Amino acid sequence: MAAALGLGLLLGLLGDPGGATKVLHSLRYLHVAVSEPSLGVPQYMVIGYLDGIPFTRYDSERGRKVPLTQWIKDGVEQEYWDRGTQTNVRSQHIDARSLETLRERYNQSVGLHTWLWLYGCDLLSDGSVRGSSRYGYDGRDFISFDLESGRFVAADSAAEITRRRWEQEGTVAERRTNYLKHICPEWLRKYVGYGQKELERKEPPDVHVSGKEEHGTLILSCHAYGFYPSTIAVSWMKGDDTLDQGPEWGGIVPNSDGTFHTWARIEALPEERELYRCRVEHPGMLEPGIFAWEPTSGGNLTVVVAVSVIAAILILTVLIGFAVWRLQSGRRDRKGYNPAAGKDVGTNGLSTGITA
Repeated sequence: MAAALGLGLLLGLLGDPGGATKVLHSLRYLHVAVSEPSLGVPQYMVIGYLDGIPFTRYDSERGRKVPLTQWIKDGVEQEYWDRGTQTNVRSQHIDARSLETLRERYNQSVGLHTWLWLYGCDLLSDGSVRGSSRYGYDGRDFISFDLESGRFVAADSAAEITRRRWEQEGTVAERRTNYLKHICPEWLRKYVGYGQKELERKEPPDVHVSGKEEHGTLILSCHAYGFYPSTIAVSWMKGDDTLDQGPEWGGIVPNSDGTFHTWARIEALPEERELYRCRVEHPGMLEPGIFAWEPTSGGNLTVVVAVSVIAAILILTVLIGFAVWRLQSGRRDRKGYNPAAGKDVGTNGLSTGITA
């Protein structure tokens, strides 16, 4: 169960609005506070994602903001990490108090409670910028910020108390707007410059098809591993027809090495097995690939081993994934870090506590 959650529930970090307008690059930060830390899940964690790839991390056990990719390590100077650490430490204390306040506000007993903040911006293909900021408590939406109107939207009566106080305070919405419209896009472009060589690479997927018969039904699974960028299309075909209804898609999940994984599953009649093919399109492939299940190829074992490895990589993000899923329902600059250009959210005091 834990492995399944870890594999499937980071999808909110990789969202695309769909339609003609495409996300070119995205920057997201995820803050997670828990009232009862456990093995592999620290009391507080902040992870930065560029195009869905984790590139910075702070957690309460390590006590420092650290790089997760070589390009960010090379791209910024020590001041960036020092400032980020100081801000994340402050945020940790603020969010710990927020957890206590919310537990009291909801009249809950002590135990495991979670406080999540997911925010950032996208650069879109039409030249525009999109920003978002959402909070969740115990896996449910709590309050979000609507950038277009500049107002907070409460999910329930408890969040309504917070909305009124933040709007009465007067500067919370102003700071969010400034960050999402100006600071975040500025740093997103800077990060893309730092990691441009890495971001422009194309790694085709390793595709495996497996099958398993259960109660007279054949379950066919098509897994694509280790691809970059995250843009991919995986579909099931029956004969010459592409099946839009019936397949179950697993979403695009980041791996720890900066690549991605996805899958598509469909139920079929065992006697019709040879009619089904998995079609995969990716920028790293010269042309779309067509893949069929070969029961004697050992594909099942390959898939099981690969899934197990990915599950082990992502198991530490199980709690994060669960919270994100619930929230989402509904060229390198050699000058390095430049404080005068505006502070990124990793070093930007945007945290606002939930007061009683």
